Order: sequence, then structure tokens, then C-alpha cells
Amino acid sequence: MSAPHLILVGGFLGAGKTTLLLAAGSRLRAAGKRVGIILNDQGGELVDTRLAEAAGFPAREITGGCFCCRFSEFVRAAGSFAPSEAPEFILAEPVGSCTDLAATILQPLRRYYGDRYKPAPLTVLADPARAGQLMGSNADPLVSYLFHKQIAEADLVRFSKADLHTNFPRFPGVDARPLSAQIGLGVADWLHDVLSWDGVAGAKLLDIDYSHYAEAEASLGWLNRRGELRLDQPLTPAAVIGPFVTRLDRLLTDGQVPIAHLKVFAQSANGHLKASVCRNGERPTVAGTLDAPPAARCTITINLRASGDPAILSAFVDQATRELPGRFRIDHAEAFRPSPPVPEHRFKEAI
Repeated sequence: MSAPHLILVGGFLGAGKTTLLLAAGSRLRAAGKRVGIILNDQGGELVDTRLAEAAGFPAREITGGCFCCRFSEFVRAAGSFAPSEAPEFILAEPVGSCTDLAATILQPLRRYYGDRYKPAPLTVLADPARAGQLMGSNADPLVSYLFHKQIAEADLVRFSKADLHTNFPRFPGVDARPLSAQIGLGVADWLHDVLSWDGVAGAKLLDIDYSHYAEAEASLGWLNRRGELRLDQPLTPAAVIGPFVTRLDRLLTDGQVPIAHLKVFAQSANGHLKASVCRNGERPTVAGTLDAPPAARCTITINLRASGDPAILSAFVDQATRELPGRFRIDHAEAFRPSPPVPEHRFKEAI
């Protein structure tokens, strides 16, 4: 069996990486290809892993650090798919605050595992609204640093959410094209560009200050929580997480906590739904079974990334969950700032 294509899609928090991976995976699967997905986060219990599994994809997740700091685990995960799954395409999504992927992931893959995998060019997605914000004069300098480094190392840059935007910022010297994974616009063209790439994947190695990089990541608070909700009366997933996301958004806004990405996933015996927002006051984007029948219980997974102290994030989430229409029993909870990145490998020259 030939080596599978390994397609890495980076980009800042909320850029639409998971949505693109699922759209691309569905397109490949419809063409008779076998697809595996690897998700990544600084913490555990990932909304996106639950969503990928609900969509029927074999999924793996690397938690407790980014792919670069967990490179050995990443390689093991890529090789852990069952023989019956044996992906021809592995779609992988690194942490949204991560950069320097070319030097710490793609170059080590090419050097040590070039016979096992075909590393594709590094794609970086950019949310047009966030790109405009982070390129503006009032941008948070730490978050802006991460964003600009992500764009600088990309082999391919794509603007996401083209179904919502018609104006796109300009990145000097970068051919950044629009796509929308929600409606399928540009996804086939992007896949063609990825698979027909004839350059060196991950050749744009960064000059990066790791102390500044660590400070930028640590400027964000991280919260992951999961539990079971026993409802006072049967409700649909939409009826549960719609008001919850609205309430939590309002609490964070009133507390002057800027949201980087909020994702909530509810799954019952009758269906599942994900709702997400990328900035305060934004209308949630939803994916899943909107017409699922009501159920008496469901699991809820919450992933929140925001510019705030983790203890404050926990307090607001506590308040919002207390207002859920039933009894919420927590089985996983963590809130923290990311530790400084310490990659297992870092190449200074492209292979």
C-alpha cells in the first residue's frame, strides 16, 4: 500500500480548520478514499474530535501540547489507524495558537518518515474579519505576532468563510484565495492545489523568537469542560446549547473578556450539534443535526479560548452551566494558560 498523504491545515483560533477538514474529508470519502483525522489541543476533551467522530471519520487526538511538542505522539497517532481504516489521506489540525510548523513538523516528517507519509504543503486558513483586526493598528501585539508568523510560513493561504465575506485583506506577496467549507466553495480547487503541489512542503522556515512566541500563547486563557446534563424535560441539542452559548457570550462580554474561540458540542441519543463563535456578540455558527428529536439527557463539551485569566473564565462558565435547564455533572474540567512550546525537533534548513 502506498504511503498516505498527510495534509496539515493551520491557522489562528476560529479560522475554520475543522470545518475545512470535514468538508475535504467528506469529498474524498465520496470519491471512495479512506480518510483519517487527527485533532490537537493544549488540553483534553475536544469538541472537534467529537464532531469528527459523529461525522463517521476515524479520529485521533493529541492533547496536552501542540504537534511540535508531541511529535512522537503525532507520528504514533498517524500510524494507529486500524487496518480496516488504513487512511489514504490523513487530515491533521494543529493548535490554533501554534506556529513554526514547517520547521518542527513538516521537516521532521520529511527527514525521518518520508517513506511512510507524503507530507502535503502547509495550508494556513485566515478568517477575513480576524485578519483585518489583527493587521490593524489597534491589534493585540502578542496575538498579532502569532498570526503574522502563521501566514509567513504557509505554502498555501486561504481565506475562510467566503460565504459570509466579500472583502478580504491583502497579504503582501501572498496569493490568498477565498473558500467556504460551509457551502463547498473552493474546497475542490484547494484539494487540487494541495495534491498537485510540486514544491518542497514546509520550505518557509521562520526566524522566530521562542520567548516571544511563548508569551503570545500564554496571553490566552484555555478552558475545556465536559459533563452530562440530565434535563428537567426533554429538549433538542439546539434548544440546550443555543441559549447556553448566548448566555456565556453575554457574561464574557459584560466581563470585558475578548473571545478568541468558543465551541460547545451537545450529543444525545438522538443527534448532535456544535455551536461556535469567534468574537463577542457574533451569531453562532452551527453544525450537526438541527432537527434531532428531544432527549432527556445529553453530554456537553465546552472549549473556550479567550484573552482572560483562566480563573475568570471558569467563573463565567460555572455561572452559565448553573443556568442550564437540568443537572449538569462535570466529569472533566481544566482551565490554564499554555506552557512554553518545547518542540522535539526544529530544523534550520529545509530537507
